[in-house]
Amino acid sequence: MTPEKKQLITDSFNRSETLKFYSAELLEVETDFVSIKIPKMEMMTRKAGMFNGAMIASLVDVSSGYAAVSHYEQDCYVVTVELKVNYLRPAMGDALISKSYVVKGGSKISVIRTEIYVVNENSSAESHVATSLVTMMKIK
Repeated sequence: MTPEKKQLITDSFNRSETLKFYSAELLEVETDFVSIKIPKMEMMTRKAGMFNGAMIASLVDVSSGYAAVSHYEQDCYVVTVELKVNYLRPAMGDALISKSYVVKGGSKISVIRTEIYVVNENSSAESHVATSLVTMMKIK
């Protein structure tokens, strides 16, 4: 990935009002891979303290989109065609981390696998809480 492409993705991430609202952090950007971290906020949790499934699905969508964009050499815009999330266990932790991998990048359609983990402030151990498969379409 060129430094210019990496900067385009970073700039886009930093402009997103939604990602600012979630206090999201772009952890890693490489060709065909993106990782994002979102700290827990009360509005993101269910009564029992775990992350809400909608928050996980939102992170899957955003992370998968940036991974798809990372695949293409030129700047582009992608939209979600299909998103499937399997929730593996309650997401109990202090932050969510996404790891999105481009499985197949085509000229218009890309398939991305995104894994979601929770981490705790006092431990670096990750617990796998969701797995997903996402189809993105390049429209520009």
